[in-house]
Amino acid sequence: MTLAAYALAALAEIAGCFAFWAWLRLGRSVWWTLPGLASLVAFAWLLTLIPAGHAGRAYAAYGGVYITAAIMWLWAVESARPDRWDLVGGAVALAGTAIILFGPRSASA
Repeated sequence: MTLAAYALAALAEIAGCFAFWAWLRLGRSVWWTLPGLASLVAFAWLLTLIPAGHAGRAYAAYGGVYITAAIMWLWAVESARPDRWDLVGGAVALAGTAIILFGPRSASA
């Protein structure tokens, strides 16, 4: 459930932000912002589904997922092949996500 929520949140955030990028940087119609806004609302809602005791921890762990999803978006949507530094950076970000999500916690954390 957590992985699915993170993956869907990343897709929603990237799609929402890309809609604004398309409007402001690629000259697309302002109407692109409507589905973009809906995607950003879905992104925020999806993050509330993460079973974490603290929002900050859920958001911090999400960061690595987002970085990796953005690299995949670069390749799949923008047809720009990631280079080795993109891949290494994504792996480091996912390692950070794993540490945040799966690290041992004291009962009060």
